Amino acid sequence: MPASRQIATPPTLFVRATEVYIGQTLVPGDTAMSDKRHTKVLIIGSGPAGYTAAVYASRAMLEPILVQGIEPGGQLTTTTEVENWPGDTEVQGPDLMMRMEAHAKAVGTEIIGDIITSLDLSKRPFTATGDSGTIYTCDAVILATGARAKWLGIPSEEKFKGFGVSACATCDGFFYRGQEIVVVGGGNTAVEEALFLTNFASKVTLVHRRDTLRSEKILQDRLFKNPKIETLWDHEIVEVIGTEDPLGVEGVRAKHVKTGEITEIPCKGFFVAIGHAPASELVADQLETHMGGYVVTKPDSTATAIPGVFAAGDLTDHIYRQAVTSAGMGCMAALEAEKFIAELEAGASAEAAE
Repeated sequence: MPASRQIATPPTLFVRATEVYIGQTLVPGDTAMSDKRHTKVLIIGSGPAGYTAAVYASRAMLEPILVQGIEPGGQLTTTTEVENWPGDTEVQGPDLMMRMEAHAKAVGTEIIGDIITSLDLSKRPFTATGDSGTIYTCDAVILATGARAKWLGIPSEEKFKGFGVSACATCDGFFYRGQEIVVVGGGNTAVEEALFLTNFASKVTLVHRRDTLRSEKILQDRLFKNPKIETLWDHEIVEVIGTEDPLGVEGVRAKHVKTGEITEIPCKGFFVAIGHAPASELVADQLETHMGGYVVTKPDSTATAIPGVFAAGDLTDHIYRQAVTSAGMGCMAALEAEKFIAELEAGASAEAAE
């Protein structure tokens, strides 16, 4: 995704039957959906790929339905300054996604705040089941579910999640004003998190298992010039330590990858920023994946091995992972879906005429 810093995500809005939930709060509403909906094109996901696909599909008069998912707007809703979106010298991530959503609505996309919990691609029409209980059927589906944060996978990390361990600096950084914080990672995500956390922390230690960073050079320059940030090279986090009652982080233990020496770093907040993994759970047993779960598409195409199923954005892109390339793939997916449906309808018309 673009170079940026992160801020807290607005409360997620989604619909369950005749009830509207904002975050965990139930509020009255008249947003009830029918039990079954059919559309020519169902778009699952609402990041740059999903909304761009929606714009193109709507302009092709396909009357698409877009189901937003658990994080409406995708990863860009947790960013502030986006500096590499063409046409905007600087734009706030949430603002950019609100504009994309408004654009999709303006051209005719039906946008639904639901979460797809299962998807059957074994026969057409394809069938998706929403958390709301609604069944969506479609002739073609565009998968744009994006990616989500990775975790280290150590037991102590899981133990202290929500009690000092976080994967979202913008969501939780505010709670560590004047405290020492540790960030682990070496890519854009880690550097962005570390820089953002200097707004609150007295000190930020960036721990990386190599001796060089993988992030963009402009971000590295900002990092190295920031007096609040210290970098610990060639180390990996092996344990999060803290109090039991109440649960709370007091520090982390880092092991030197070459010597095995353990260093204990005091901190009140520990932020995991080691990248993202594709959100491919819906189709992992139905479509071919590679490189840790990215959906495989045909060369120079968003088409998958199942006719009528297209994948776009971070779900399939393990190389670029940028908002602008995700948007481009959303465009490709919609155009390919339009062609697929036209051929489907032409075939049906020919059969009827015989």
